[in-house]
Amino acid sequence: MKSYVEKRVICIICPRGCEIRVRLVDGKIISVEGYSCPMGKKYAEQEVCSPKRVLMTIVRCENGDLPVVSVKTSGPVPKDKLLEISRYLAGIKVKPPIRIGDVIIRNVLDLGVDIVATRPCMPVENKYSDQK
Repeated sequence: MKSYVEKRVICIICPRGCEIRVRLVDGKIISVEGYSCPMGKKYAEQEVCSPKRVLMTIVRCENGDLPVVSVKTSGPVPKDKLLEISRYLAGIKVKPPIRIGDVIIRNVLDLGVDIVATRPCMPVENKYSDQK
């Protein structure tokens, strides 16, 4: 007799916050209960089998009016790739001007999503550049 595992997920698709129970046998879903809509069922299945998140973080900006620019992934990425993406972005420096929606990195780590700016950063003149 195979034993099953039950995982509980709180759905975040709508404000209702259904508590969904997903039962698995050998890593395969055998039942989903507690959802109120098809989107909730789909969310719970994905969350149990392959959780994904949108990453929001910052990258450094050289000679900008801000030292950093906030960025995010253009779509969800596998949850287990968040740290790897963050470490990669820690070494990135951008130069202004940066506008909201500008693509900072295309197809980050070959995951099929871009890193896009969520805040502008404008160039700043070096106040010491005309002094001799």
